[in-house]
Amino acid sequence: MWQKRATDQPYTRYCLGAMQEVDQDYTRISIETAERVGQQLLEGLTTAGISVQFRLQGSVPLNVHIRGVSDVDLLTIDSSFLRYDTGGLMARSGSYYPTDRTSLGVLQTLRAEAEKILKLRYPAATVDTSGGKAIAISSGSLRRPVDVVPSHWYDTVDYQSSNLERDRGVYILDKKVLTAISNYPFLHIYRIEQQDAVAGTGLKKAIRLCKNVKNDAIEDGKTINFPSFDVASTLYHCNLAGLKAGAYYELAVLAETQRFLDELYHNSEKAKSLWVPDGSRRIFDTDQKYEGLRTLSIEIDDLAKEVAKEQSVRLRYGSDVSLDDSRRVLMESVVGS
Repeated sequence: MWQKRATDQPYTRYCLGAMQEVDQDYTRISIETAERVGQQLLEGLTTAGISVQFRLQGSVPLNVHIRGVSDVDLLTIDSSFLRYDTGGLMARSGSYYPTDRTSLGVLQTLRAEAEKILKLRYPAATVDTSGGKAIAISSGSLRRPVDVVPSHWYDTVDYQSSNLERDRGVYILDKKVLTAISNYPFLHIYRIEQQDAVAGTGLKKAIRLCKNVKNDAIEDGKTINFPSFDVASTLYHCNLAGLKAGAYYELAVLAETQRFLDELYHNSEKAKSLWVPDGSRRIFDTDQKYEGLRTLSIEIDDLAKEVAKEQSVRLRYGSDVSLDDSRRVLMESVVGS
């Protein structure tokens, strides 16, 4: 257990802990809370004549959620309506039927009904309807915060050929600007899972590490406008061999994370060329996100130096600890049990 290791090395211990997945009971409660909210929505929406399905998206099904911070994203899908790419195999074979309904109309109705149901069925909870894309419900009898995301299916060209849900998209409502936005949450999960397998679980460790460091920096008063989805999307482009080294040299995950974020810090052109895993947009589509990356990079730099000093007497008593020296130490250090 990491909790019993590096007890006299607080930065190393923090790093090891920040990379770990949360315990199974914590995750189970998160999923059960979302399912409970889904059951209330199912009953209420069915009564209102709206047929729905539910899926989890985001950090919980991907297993990169962190304790005390990550909520559970519950896609609430109106299954009576979908959009499809007209160039797909099923569309060209006449498998779909036209309708006068629109994404915007369907999603606005679903959102309005879901808001009413949640307020009615969870009177002691906080139901925040101010968000553009999600209804946030928390407190009361709920043991985890849940984001309810009204949506409907989108059958992409790939889905029409593969019939694999990972290739299926959704449309979600942005209530603030009254528009429907396409989203590919299952493809995002699938592609990060694939990269993580190549990286020997190092990619997910790097994502959790950055999310924990980011949250702690925010609690210390720093501003980091870098959404968790984009943190994961950025680390997706790390050197996978560098992350895989963490299977034995655990601190190599920190070394590669620091190296890559530092590279992007100094190369805005490369950073702004990167795409999210599902290919739908560039990661750094606002200046605020790039500044958030730079702030996070500095935090990771500081952590890497402190952990390296705990692992190396030479660095501990050196007058000027460089990041290159810190990385070399981290890539060769074995933390005792």
